[in-house]
Amino acid sequence: MRNSTKLLILAAIALIFVLLYAFYDIKGGFSYAFPRRLIKILAMSITGVAIAYSTVVFQTITHNRILTPSVMGLDSMYMVVQTFIYFFLGSTSILVINKFLNFGLSIVAMVLFALILYRFLFRADKFPIYFLLLVGMIIGTLLGSATTFLQVLIDPNEYLNLQSKMFASFSKVNADLIWIALAILIVAFIYGFKIMSQLDVMSLGRENAINLGVNYDKLVMNVLVLSSILIATSTALVGPITFFGLIVANLSYQFLITYKHSVLIFGASLISIIALVGGQFIIEHLFELSTTLSVIINFVGGIYFIYLLLRESRSAG
Repeated sequence: MRNSTKLLILAAIALIFVLLYAFYDIKGGFSYAFPRRLIKILAMSITGVAIAYSTVVFQTITHNRILTPSVMGLDSMYMVVQTFIYFFLGSTSILVINKFLNFGLSIVAMVLFALILYRFLFRADKFPIYFLLLVGMIIGTLLGSATTFLQVLIDPNEYLNLQSKMFASFSKVNADLIWIALAILIVAFIYGFKIMSQLDVMSLGRENAINLGVNYDKLVMNVLVLSSILIATSTALVGPITFFGLIVANLSYQFLITYKHSVLIFGASLISIIALVGGQFIIEHLFELSTTLSVIINFVGGIYFIYLLLRESRSAG
């Protein structure tokens, strides 16, 4: 089956789930429920596409299909920002009440964290990228430990409010924040479209890419920053979803056997929309909101991560 046919199938499935979620069993009046469902669909689509794109390009520059941007500690940095706000300022702080300030502060903190990490640690002539990833994992673990420590000391009432930030949620998305996230996504995609052919060359490896005229080190830096911005935007919009990028990117690799990033990213984005919109539809109408989609994604993603590790170890052996 050709990849164009596969993409059409994915697009059709995604459209079916979008229509089901938008129109199925609308209660409380069409004019009230339908716009709110559209906001959720848009939020899930933006989140899914941002995570899919950032994960695919991140795995291209690392040449490893198990690593994801969250390994750099960006999700941990998001939780650090939220925990510090609730611990030192409380849930009545303007940084909590004003969604724009909270959203902007989260994105700025996560991107600055990534920039500082890349600026001081990423040197093509000194450190390989895997050194950077190892340091990112260590820093992410330290940030997670610091967050847990503060959450133990925090006031129980403040902790209950903080819990809503700890897991991804599509039920309380601010419509105004969606348009800001969409604008960031569009700008990122405009730049990403210009470097798509260079990403195809980068998948051949550092030496081959340089021989073919790619400014490898500069492009790696730009892609790392772009990936960080997309992950920061999606995390600040709905919350952290640790293993989601790992799942959709690898499913895209397996379903669409190609080196072309335009096809892989489009396929991963469609799979993301199917997983998020379809999963949320099942959570709301089958499980009646007895659980959250992020919990299921992390559970399935954890199992899938172990499967990928075992498969890599067998192929290496």
